[in-house]
Amino acid sequence: MENYFGAQGNLARFVENYQPREGQLEMAEAIHAMLSSSSEQITAAEVLLVEAETGIGKTLAYLLPAVLSEKRLVVSTATINLQDQILKKEIPLLQSILEREIATVCVKGRQNYLCLFRWYQYRSSQQLSLIDDELCDLVDEWLLTTETGDRAELEWLPDNSPLWAKISAKPHQCLGSECPESSQCFVNELRRKAGSAQLLIVNHHLFFSDLALRKHGHGEVLPRYEGVIFDEAHHLENIASTFFGKSFSQYQLIDLAGDIERQAQADLPPSKADTMTMSARGLKERVDGFAQIFPEERGRFSLVDFIEKEKSWYDEVKHLSTGLERICGELKKLEGYGEGWRTLVKRAEELQDNLIEIALPEVVYEQGRQVHWYEKRERSFALSVTPVSVAENLRETLYPAVNHCIMTSATLTAGGNFSYVCERLGLGSEVKTMRLRSPFDYGRRCCIYVPENSFPLPADAQYGEQLNRRIYDILQITRGKGLVLCTSFRGMEGVAEYLQHHLPYPVLVQGSASKRSLLQNFREVTDSVLVAVASFWEGVDIRGESLSCVIIDKLPFEVPSDPVLQARIADIRESGGNPFFDFQVPRAILTLRQGVGRLMRSSQDYGLIAVMDGRLYAKGYGRNFRDSLPPAPVYRNLNQVSVFFSNIVSDSLSQ
Repeated sequence: MENYFGAQGNLARFVENYQPREGQLEMAEAIHAMLSSSSEQITAAEVLLVEAETGIGKTLAYLLPAVLSEKRLVVSTATINLQDQILKKEIPLLQSILEREIATVCVKGRQNYLCLFRWYQYRSSQQLSLIDDELCDLVDEWLLTTETGDRAELEWLPDNSPLWAKISAKPHQCLGSECPESSQCFVNELRRKAGSAQLLIVNHHLFFSDLALRKHGHGEVLPRYEGVIFDEAHHLENIASTFFGKSFSQYQLIDLAGDIERQAQADLPPSKADTMTMSARGLKERVDGFAQIFPEERGRFSLVDFIEKEKSWYDEVKHLSTGLERICGELKKLEGYGEGWRTLVKRAEELQDNLIEIALPEVVYEQGRQVHWYEKRERSFALSVTPVSVAENLRETLYPAVNHCIMTSATLTAGGNFSYVCERLGLGSEVKTMRLRSPFDYGRRCCIYVPENSFPLPADAQYGEQLNRRIYDILQITRGKGLVLCTSFRGMEGVAEYLQHHLPYPVLVQGSASKRSLLQNFREVTDSVLVAVASFWEGVDIRGESLSCVIIDKLPFEVPSDPVLQARIADIRESGGNPFFDFQVPRAILTLRQGVGRLMRSSQDYGLIAVMDGRLYAKGYGRNFRDSLPPAPVYRNLNQVSVFFSNIVSDSLSQ
């Protein structure tokens, strides 16, 4: 690896101003050693956890050994941005260095690709609106040049466009070998390419969807592979939980009914088409009626608690289940009309099975290791069953299925150790770990501010008012250039409103425009301030002066009202653990570290990290959080911050 990552290595010949990084070389050597081991000697998956903080260059550190291994590997990420970086930046660079093509395919979920059969059906419809007609003309032009059919190429198509839902290659609508367009199918072509690729680039959702299909014996999405590299691995537990559970939603049933109507109009003689249309509409009415029994309050709630209060639950579930059973029978009589009807039968049967498994109390109470919950949205509901822990699922499905498993992220440790992530992902003492600290000079280019002891704690009635004023004071020192990360939408709105009325700099607020647009404006308007919550805690990569200050309102503890979170807390308590220290504190530390990591994105960056929560010093667990912060000086006086900031700006301007 020294020949590639060393000061005189191959990377130095192709990367301008290349600087060798000890951590990057160390990571690459560890992964190279793992992937070089003979598969015949491996009885269980070799697992390596690598925490590679910002600036290590972890993507190249795992990609180069992966390519040199010549093994078929999956690289799984949490974000599209990282996939794009790998495909458009890192792979071309490695091809130049190695002077050869690297067989790489990005595999996305089927719904990301256009279905030619559904497209031709829709295009021939006589009911297109003028707006649809214009969009269809653009799709026609695109189809003359596209080789992938990937929606990502359609930058002009709005994210919420209803058109794509009508023409995309949804898995439950595929006609398989009976499709008249199968020879030209974009998904089939993708599978052929994936079958001969060395590297398969996917997202975590697709990977665990494939793993769940294999577990239940329903086929597979990805071709066989020898190992997997998870980047952004701190997301694994939450995403795996979705795919090792089951769901039943109002939207799924309405989608089924709509497809039955469309299939009937396309395939059946008028009398039979009318009969099936009536049945489909009757099913819609049943699920609409079922939705009425849920309270109006939006959010996620325990289904068991709700069932105990709702006396009509049994009857309502039976009524809806009977409707699904009846339409299954009608659909089976039409299977002779083609594969499309057999697909509809499978969908209806699966929905009925999921409804029964999730919704009936005798099933609920038998499943001690699962949590049954419902989500009420503005116009729909969803029922779900989720494993309390995915550790056993991963031990059964992931680790025995691969020879090598590498998990990496900038944030895998809490309080300096890997015990939390190992516990949650079912990893034992045999797992290898590596912690690589950031090469950035936090000690000289960054400072951390925590308010003085007299500043109100978050539970204090005066906290909100004092928080707004102190954030204003900080942003006056930095002259804007700040990202304010809040732990709740209510907190975000309060801070944003105050700053918009008092701060002499542009204030951008999450929700006022798309994330991409907000980040672009924040980057271009140097003295602006961005106030945000949720997804902005990670994935924000803005280098330079525009982001010179990250302000975090509170330690990001999750409110334990979510039924899955409640179940996991109860499970830890019943097992003799301490859910606060074993679960809630580590989760909050990982989130805090993600937020803090928005500041230093390159060796030339500098600035201030402000955590506006006195519990860092007032509570015993505050030390765990402090130990997880970057190695920068901590100030508890704004005058010290002002002096530091003035000095660092002056030093940067003089360089």
